[in-house]
Formats: sequence, C-alpha cells, structure tokens
Amino acid sequence: MDTIKYKGYEARIGYIEGDDVFYGRVLGVRDIITFEGTSIEELHGAFAEAIDDYLEYCQQEGIQPEKSYSGKFVIRTSPELHAKFSQIAEKEETSLNQWVVKTLEHCIKI
Repeated sequence: MDTIKYKGYEARIGYIEGDDVFYGRVLGVRDIITFEGTSIEELHGAFAEAIDDYLEYCQQEGIQPEKSYSGKFVIRTSPELHAKFSQIAEKEETSLNQWVVKTLEHCIKI
C-alpha cells in the first residue's frame, strides 16, 4: 500500500489506469477525506489542500480535528485471558501495557 503524509496525517493512494487519475483517502479519521490529481504533484497538492480545508472547517466549527492514530486503542478480551496476560507481565516484571506493546511489536517484527 502506498501512502503519503502531510501535517501528521497519512493517506492511502492509488491509481485508476482507465481514467488516468491518482486518488487518495486519509487514514485513521472517521471523517471521509478524499482527493485526486492527474499527476503526483497535483495529488500532493490536493492532499495538502484537503487537510488544510479539514483543519479550517474544524476551527470554524469549534471542534477538535481528529489526528491519525493517537497511539491508544481498546482491546476487549475475556477476563480469563486478561488475567493470563497480567500474570505473564507480572512475571516479566513489566506493566501489562508494556508487555502488550512488546508482544505486538514482536508479531510484526519492528
């Protein structure tokens, strides 16, 4: 997946061959923010304009703009699994949060 970044926002980009157009969609926000261009330069400009417009809209409406990926997410699991994870973390003398992060990083080999 190809992505581009601007002001802390990231967008997935693609290309429609028959229409000869690049397109993009901002990732990690609930609002649907899309843009397009007929060249890479135009695509980057349209992305910047879409983000700037979004931020201006949020300011005018007095709402907090969403940011891509705050670094926090909730995982729901069974009480039994929660207890097992906590016990493992405790044995490793680390917090449950640190253990989960380390385990997830290991899964994707960061």
